[in-house]
Amino acid sequence: MNDKRVPRSAKGLREWRQRIGNFNQYNRRLWVESIARALPSRSRVLDVGAGSGQYRDLFSHCEYRSHDFAQEPSTIGLYTALDYISDIATIPVPDASFDAVLCTEVLEHVPEPIQAVNEMGRILRSGGRLYVSAPLGSWLHQEPYHYYGGYTPHWYRRFLDAAGFDVQSVEPNQRFFSAFGQEAIRFAEIVDPRRAQSGRLAVRLILGMLWLGAFPLSRLAAMLAPKLDSLELEQIATIGYHVTAIKR
Repeated sequence: MNDKRVPRSAKGLREWRQRIGNFNQYNRRLWVESIARALPSRSRVLDVGAGSGQYRDLFSHCEYRSHDFAQEPSTIGLYTALDYISDIATIPVPDASFDAVLCTEVLEHVPEPIQAVNEMGRILRSGGRLYVSAPLGSWLHQEPYHYYGGYTPHWYRRFLDAAGFDVQSVEPNQRFFSAFGQEAIRFAEIVDPRRAQSGRLAVRLILGMLWLGAFPLSRLAAMLAPKLDSLELEQIATIGYHVTAIKR
């Protein structure tokens, strides 16, 4: 349905559900939107590991280029029009070709991530900006190309510095309670007896009791999570980080 036909209340409810139950992607989109707004017109931008090109529209005022290795099974047929198809460690462009490089949720799928950040440093001009996000922890996805469980602030600071960057910020994508709320919703979905493969009545009854308790509690946990995160009772756990660095 065209968004113009959706009542404002329905759009607001849809956005609220995204912000609460899918905050990881929701917040990352907001972060990339802020990056795009801050870039001057005609900036040369490379989206590394662009996949389906979900951020292409945000950079219409820039010279946007997309890169990917184009072999991930679940994305084949959905890739955006790619300007460069290659391994992330050997992107076929000259040194200092870009003003900004965007690389979101890619490094966990890269066999040699240190080589990847070195390559991104090579193709950025001096003073150019690198924007990176990757999970701190994640479930298996895009298999078989999933090699690492997550990246810490210490990893970014050590290896981006070694690649010639000054790290400007490493910001968590919300904190423990949001991560817990998101996984609580996942738990409720997994124990939903309607999804059970077993036909045994006892199994379905046990799952049904779990689901009846987990479903409302998971939604409540997700709703309260942003407020609880703001109290900073737990500052270690997060879904992942948004990182900004400048090429020296």
